Amino acid sequence: MIRFGPSGNSQKFYDDGCKSSIEAPAWLNKLGLNAYEYSFSLGQFLSDEKAKQLAEEAKKYDIKISAHAPYYINFCNPTEQARENNKKFLFNSAHCLKLMGGQHIVFHSGAQMKFTREEALLNLERNIKDFMPQFEATPEFDGIYLCPETMGKFSQIGNPKEVFNICTYSQRLIPTLDFGHINCIMQGALKTKQDYKDILNLGIDIVGDKRMQNFHIHFSKIKFNEKGEIAHQTLDDVEYGPEFEPMIDALIDLGLEPDIISESKGTQAIDAKKIQEYYLKRR
Repeated sequence: MIRFGPSGNSQKFYDDGCKSSIEAPAWLNKLGLNAYEYSFSLGQFLSDEKAKQLAEEAKKYDIKISAHAPYYINFCNPTEQARENNKKFLFNSAHCLKLMGGQHIVFHSGAQMKFTREEALLNLERNIKDFMPQFEATPEFDGIYLCPETMGKFSQIGNPKEVFNICTYSQRLIPTLDFGHINCIMQGALKTKQDYKDILNLGIDIVGDKRMQNFHIHFSKIKFNEKGEIAHQTLDDVEYGPEFEPMIDALIDLGLEPDIISESKGTQAIDAKKIQEYYLKRR
């Protein structure tokens, strides 16, 4: 089955009196959710002790843990310092996630910077192909997959085809499709079940059936302009998309079972539940 959960802790989590992410698995279980994404986005990592505590709680309540690596990663930057930073951020993320009992680490591939698109993609390819053998050769990281994310700004590397191509560099790379970001890049044109199926089928063609069976999804409605993403919204927003129902219909038609993480602004757990309820009705 598809698993559903929030990215981080929603406002209701704190309104209900919870204070620590260690409490998240029990709280999510009461809602009927079964996934949780912990964010290292600002480079703040859990201590080993707290990561192990979270793993115990997640196992107790059947919550699948994932993580988001720091935003500072940029594989398009060709400097030695950038390469060392990328390694440090992803190795630290993998170490912490392993202790948390998770498998998927979401990361941003990079920004175009001063380079042409072609130059940025070439830098990225060289850097990831240099990095992945080191990652794969580290026994501690067995079972951990790195998940490049589709991005919402035209200045960032990460449209669907780019992300799928990145995942051909190693079997330990699995796509994260952020459909809110994709809708920003498509300027609001992600609407129908077929729109979603076109993207998913492209992934199956490029990445293969096996890794696309259990890939990773981020979902939220997102405000955008001609440059792309501006701000995350909630599912109640009526001005911006995309809608989740055709996404679920497409996943069911194709027999795909990804983890779906809600990134709605402040209501991520409640919105994850809304998407889950629709899925359970459609199965």
